[in-house]
Amino acid sequence: MKRQVRLLIFLLSLDFVLGQVSYSIPEEMAKGSLVGNIAHDLGFQIKRLTAGKARIFSPDSEEYVELNRDRGVLLVKERIDREALCKKTTPCALHFQIILENPMEFYSVTVQITDINDNPPVFQKSTKEFKISESAVIGATFVLERAADQDVGINDLKSYSLKPTDNFALKLHNNAEGNTNVEMVLQKALDREKQEQINLVLTAVDGGEQQMSGTMQIVITVLDANDNAPVFTQKTYKATVTENSLKGTVVAEIAASDADQGSNSKITYSITNTLDDVGKIFEVNEKSGKVVLVENLDYEESRNYQIHLLASDEGGLTDSCKLIVDVQDMNDNNPEIKIMSKSTVISEEAKLNTVVTMISIKDKDSGQNGNVKCFVNENIPFILTSSTNNFYSLVTDSELDRERASEYNITVSCSDEGVPSLSSSVTLTLQISDVNDNAPVFDRSLYETYIVENNTPGLSIFTVKATDADWKQNARVSY
Repeated sequence: MKRQVRLLIFLLSLDFVLGQVSYSIPEEMAKGSLVGNIAHDLGFQIKRLTAGKARIFSPDSEEYVELNRDRGVLLVKERIDREALCKKTTPCALHFQIILENPMEFYSVTVQITDINDNPPVFQKSTKEFKISESAVIGATFVLERAADQDVGINDLKSYSLKPTDNFALKLHNNAEGNTNVEMVLQKALDREKQEQINLVLTAVDGGEQQMSGTMQIVITVLDANDNAPVFTQKTYKATVTENSLKGTVVAEIAASDADQGSNSKITYSITNTLDDVGKIFEVNEKSGKVVLVENLDYEESRNYQIHLLASDEGGLTDSCKLIVDVQDMNDNNPEIKIMSKSTVISEEAKLNTVVTMISIKDKDSGQNGNVKCFVNENIPFILTSSTNNFYSLVTDSELDRERASEYNITVSCSDEGVPSLSSSVTLTLQISDVNDNAPVFDRSLYETYIVENNTPGLSIFTVKATDADWKQNARVSY
């Protein structure tokens, strides 16, 4: 197993250090496997991790990695399935922070999950049926379903083969999205009287070191006389829809025509996507060609969809087109405020710019809707400072005096720039601990009294009183 480590350290103006470490591990490693020696890579002694109560902070709470403070290493906490974690997204990585205290510090850690060839190519259907006229011309093309392979890179799907090749040849070509369109091309005329049914096998093979494959049976029923295929009015349609659109919204309407007559000109529309969830989110009316929204959209999950559509006549001839649907963002996510580390008590003699609390901010929206600004309530000796994007520190801004205020309720409010703006807030309670910074004070600077002669010894003459503005032991006065 090869592990790649990258270390970057930046010194900030505040009283903590921000660093970044990157590791690379393969998926499916056993629980307890070593991810990296974090103490060594950050230049720490192990006792710093234990004394600083080092811990992992993950904004998304996806803790696949755990910190062993006694050994100073990161270990696999749960088996990591790259496909479940990131699907087709590359690179696939876990992001979290290492938090220490006394003094407060945090370090960003990235663990990249590399792919292994643990998934074969899979066709959505085990059998594909065609009805093709014996009058179909040489060179006629028929769209086949693509296979889906959850792996990425070299382990992804690499090639197809079609057997036998007596009547049909396989045609592959890359589209503008980088996917491979799979078609079979008629290379020898059909004769229903000689062969009414043809059985083919389409095989998809990946590029892993130990290759894996999947197959689909193609059953062709040869029909009489349908010599015109449907033709779409456009090869590419475009539409825009907002993410808060209701189910049942008509997104677009596609149309194809067929020069044949009678039943051979009757067109049926269908969606052919097999590699994604498009078929669960959109439906097409098989008669009218209207594409309808059947599930809620979320711009934060997907900003656009490419819907592959097929027009088929009853003779088995087809044409294909593509509908590109762009999803418009709405300001539907409040800023998320997460406390990375905080103090509940601070001394009244704390220096300026002492870090009290570290905060992580996240807004799932994009553009202006995802731009967040944070502030605290006025007339308090604390301010928010931003060390990096999405991270804030609450620091002291002026001298503290427990005798003036022994406790502060600090409200951190964060608002995005959407219209209307969405906001979130959190209230922190901070106690000010006492130091002995006040001397006792008599209630009078001069006392005057008169004594009658012949008093009994031990008789009280008068009483003096002094008070101290400090607290508890610091406020006890002796005379």
